[in-house]
Amino acid sequence: MSQDVVRLWVYLSASPLLWLFATLAAYVLADVISKRTGRHPLANPILVAMIPLAALLWFTKTPYTTYFEGAQFVHFMLGPATVAIAVPLAAEFKRMRRLAVPILLALVAGSLTAIVSAVGIAWLLGAPHVVLASLAPKSVTTPIAMGIAALVGGLPSLTATMVVVTGILTGIIALPLTRLLRVHDHAAHGFASGLAGHGIGTARAFHDSQVAGTFAGLALALNGLLTAVLVPLVMKLVP
Repeated sequence: MSQDVVRLWVYLSASPLLWLFATLAAYVLADVISKRTGRHPLANPILVAMIPLAALLWFTKTPYTTYFEGAQFVHFMLGPATVAIAVPLAAEFKRMRRLAVPILLALVAGSLTAIVSAVGIAWLLGAPHVVLASLAPKSVTTPIAMGIAALVGGLPSLTATMVVVTGILTGIIALPLTRLLRVHDHAAHGFASGLAGHGIGTARAFHDSQVAGTFAGLALALNGLLTAVLVPLVMKLVP
């Protein structure tokens, strides 16, 4: 029986589609778990899906490069998915125009806070400059964050890890925190989630409501642009 399983695994592992299927299956399972828990923040589908995938890669001793060869289609679809956020943005355009000033003020305050808090805390703890530069763009989507990190002398691989961690933490704590602060406006909650937690925060916001997801997508896009400008300026001030 064990030999049959080994033969089956050898056959399946030769196809890159195995890891695409594994990724999709893990997410579907995680989403079911999330629904059955009432979309509890700790049951974030991305966080839950990572656990069986990581265990499978570890158990089979599969290199990440091998996994990515099969799962890269999901990575490719991040681009179209991000662009598709423009559809709900267009539907809320009139409201966004009315809220232009509060949106811009929140954007600047949130973006600066995300950068300065990460760099400042790490600097106080004695982290080297390369770590500071890697942490600075942690609140924007991965491709932009990695590009910014490389520009200011950081490690793109470390930045990518911190982006994922930041997004997952945002997905877990954003909604409970806004409820604790008695912020009931879906637009405000969504904008904060997208600004702090980029794509993962935006996905979580869409689970809450269409309006929250729309404003999260707006924050995701605007914060990417502003962070690309602010990070090099902030890093010049770091001793």
